[in-house]
Amino acid sequence: MDFANVRFTKEHEWVRLDKGSNLATVGITDFAAGELGDVVFVEFPKVGQQVKAMEPMGTIEAVKTVADLFAPVTGTVKEINNELNDDPAMVGSSPYEKGWFVKIALSKPDEFEKLMKKDEYDKMVGKE
Repeated sequence: MDFANVRFTKEHEWVRLDKGSNLATVGITDFAAGELGDVVFVEFPKVGQQVKAMEPMGTIEAVKTVADLFAPVTGTVKEINNELNDDPAMVGSSPYEKGWFVKIALSKPDEFEKLMKKDEYDKMVGKE
């Protein structure tokens, strides 16, 4: 995956901005997926729901624990990845491709640029 248009949060979410639009795809990083272990259920926000940056918008239930899914940006949920209902393991096996959670229409596009780039995130998790 090309990480040029991807940003990361300290809570281990990633957000990819679709070129030429304000639509952002959100998931959790491979690091977070590894820490959680096998994901067994995802609770999504509803389509049309307003979410606010760095506030919980759902939960991720794994064999080891239950974790909050934080919104990395402020906006409106436009789509959820229903495929995760049938195969939540995609979160771990394909975190940046098939294992995404939601798509959000940004209402504050400047928030995206304030998030960490890949090299900054890798440094934070010790993967230099």
